[in-house]
Amino acid sequence: MVPNLFEGGQILSQLQCSGMTSVLNLMQQGFPSRTSFMELYNMYKNYLPPELARLDARLFCKALFKALNLKDSDFKFGLTKVFFRPGKFAEFDQIMKSDPENLANLIKKVKKWLIMSRWKKIQWCALSVVKLKNKIVYRRECILTIQKNMRMHLVKKKYGPKIKVISKIKSLQSQTESMKNILNQIKSDREQKIAQESLKSLVNHIDTTIGKIKNSSIINENQINQAYNDLFNACERDFRKIKSLLENQKNKEEQERLRRIQDELLRAQKLKEEDEKKKIADENLRKQKLEIETRRKAEESNFQNSNKISSADSEKKIKDEDRQKENQIAEQEKRDHDLALRLATEMGITDVDPIKSPAKSSSTSLTNIKGKYDLSKWKYAELRDAINTSCDLELLEACREEFHRRLKVYHAWKSKNKKQNNQSNLSNNERAPASVISVNENSYINNSISRKNKSSIVKNGFNEQRYFKIPFSRPSDQHRDGEKKKGWWFSHFDGKWIARQMEIYDERPSVLLLAGVDDMRMCELSLEETGLAMKYGAEILESEFESVWNKNGGKKYLNDHFGQISSKYVLNLLQKKE
Repeated sequence: MVPNLFEGGQILSQLQCSGMTSVLNLMQQGFPSRTSFMELYNMYKNYLPPELARLDARLFCKALFKALNLKDSDFKFGLTKVFFRPGKFAEFDQIMKSDPENLANLIKKVKKWLIMSRWKKIQWCALSVVKLKNKIVYRRECILTIQKNMRMHLVKKKYGPKIKVISKIKSLQSQTESMKNILNQIKSDREQKIAQESLKSLVNHIDTTIGKIKNSSIINENQINQAYNDLFNACERDFRKIKSLLENQKNKEEQERLRRIQDELLRAQKLKEEDEKKKIADENLRKQKLEIETRRKAEESNFQNSNKISSADSEKKIKDEDRQKENQIAEQEKRDHDLALRLATEMGITDVDPIKSPAKSSSTSLTNIKGKYDLSKWKYAELRDAINTSCDLELLEACREEFHRRLKVYHAWKSKNKKQNNQSNLSNNERAPASVISVNENSYINNSISRKNKSSIVKNGFNEQRYFKIPFSRPSDQHRDGEKKKGWWFSHFDGKWIARQMEIYDERPSVLLLAGVDDMRMCELSLEETGLAMKYGAEILESEFESVWNKNGGKKYLNDHFGQISSKYVLNLLQKKE
């Protein structure tokens, strides 16, 4: 660079970079003409009257422009200068330097504008005073509001944590009410009492904490929160405890309900099984009764047919046998008489009549003693021991035959030698119903049955067991107390001989008899001789007999005489029950 040597291109570039060209364009297009307030005032004050010449330069310029009706867009006021659009300053200057009349009108307009401007200024001053007053009032209210808010903030800062925690504690109190409602649902008195004591201590703790927070002025926010956390944990702990108690109770109730449902299902299943068993038992009972009735009809039919066929032959054969064995009968009758005397002596009977003529029953009974055993000279004790201890079935059957033969002879002799007693005593010594005795007294039936000499049916190592039930009443009880008394006679036959016997009455003690213990008081007839097998409806099932026997103390009676029972089937039955 050389001093005082200008390079036009560089200078123009510098002016463009500095923005001078843009400023010149703006001045040319915007407000290129400008002048200061004082220059305008000094330039035109000589044309104005003295009252206008005293105006401030800025106010003078403004009043002058308004009087000339210049638009606000044609000029702009700065701090010390006024700016004009192109050509507006020349127009202004021409107006100002025109004729005096126009100048007088201009002065009037200026005065008018000044008056209006001052009036507006007065109005704006009044409005400003009102606004200032309102602003003062507003500021005072704002100050009060600020003070209130500040005081509120300070109070909230001081008491806010307490109020917040107390409201939370109040919500815990409402939770205690729900805990009380849950507690009322607990049914266990012990658990309910424990839970009530825990809940009561929790309520007291809540009240104590609220009073401490309200009355204490030195407690801080951390202590308040810690107290609330302790209360909340205690409340949660008690709530979980009560809820667990209620859940345990519900679980127990649910288990109890399920158990009841299971019991009901088991009961229903059991009832169903019992019904099925009952149906099966009823069907078996029906079949057994049908078999009993079929067997009765078959026996009755066989008995009638055998009687029709062999009636004539049997009578002839009996007469021949009677003639051939008269001597044997006499000898046997003598032995029977001796046996009856010994028995009478043992029983303490002294007035004994000599035995009458031989009985036909003795002759028929003698025909049953056949085989390899001669038991006519055996004593009663020997027969009883053989029946209770012997394992020889033939000997056992022969001993039973001999024992019952002697028993029939004894009862026949006893009945003949007590005719001098009254009829009531005779009737009271009945060992079986009259219908059973009458069958035996029929000589034709007795003789025909005796000759058959049937053998007992053996099942499972025991004789066939049959049970019977028929009406029975002693003559002395038939019209006692003005009405007819009636009982039932039950019998259990082990094979062909009776094993147990019962007499059941409504208003009298039952009579239980057992073979081997009460032989002298029991029926001495065999099953065929009684004719019970042919009586319609007489035979019953074993379960019916055992039910009545046990109901009237039969089991105790068997236990009391266990060593004297002669029936092996009854012994085996008693051992099974034990």
